Amino acid sequence: MKFFSGFSLKDEANFFDAYIYKSDFSVCGFSYGAIKAFEYTCKQIEQGKRVDTLQLFSPAFFQSKDEKFKRLQVMAYRKNEDVYLEQFINACFLPYERKRVERSVTVLEELEELLDYKWNLSELLALSEKGVKIEIYLGGKDQIVDAKAAKEFFLDVATVTYIKGANHFLQLS
Repeated sequence: MKFFSGFSLKDEANFFDAYIYKSDFSVCGFSYGAIKAFEYTCKQIEQGKRVDTLQLFSPAFFQSKDEKFKRLQVMAYRKNEDVYLEQFINACFLPYERKRVERSVTVLEELEELLDYKWNLSELLALSEKGVKIEIYLGGKDQIVDAKAAKEFFLDVATVTYIKGANHFLQLS
């Protein structure tokens, strides 16, 4: 199993132990890491390598957000990276108590990439048609991404698990 971490995070796979399919042929990603997991899987399949399952936990989905929202995120990050990341991580756990997570080094380009990323429905469909089982996990109380818009977007190409009371980390308390 290969896991890709979320924006500004590292070693957070344990939050998803209840969902992760532990196999040599599964790829997982959380939030920003879901983008990286998807792109990695596309490359693996292009190269004729085997991937059975792609699991995306709270995938970074901002294509339903307007440009003003995205500009404000970038401005806040540029103004004070540490304050921005602290508020971001706190919001990942809302409405529940924050848990301990490890931070990684981040760069502005990663934030811009995740905010501007457009999920490609035809590429997702192509993966599915090549036998990759795509699983999406979303929390109904997610304060980071638009979980309802993401649910609607991914429904035609993936199995979507929508956990009504869960936050961005899919926690229920």
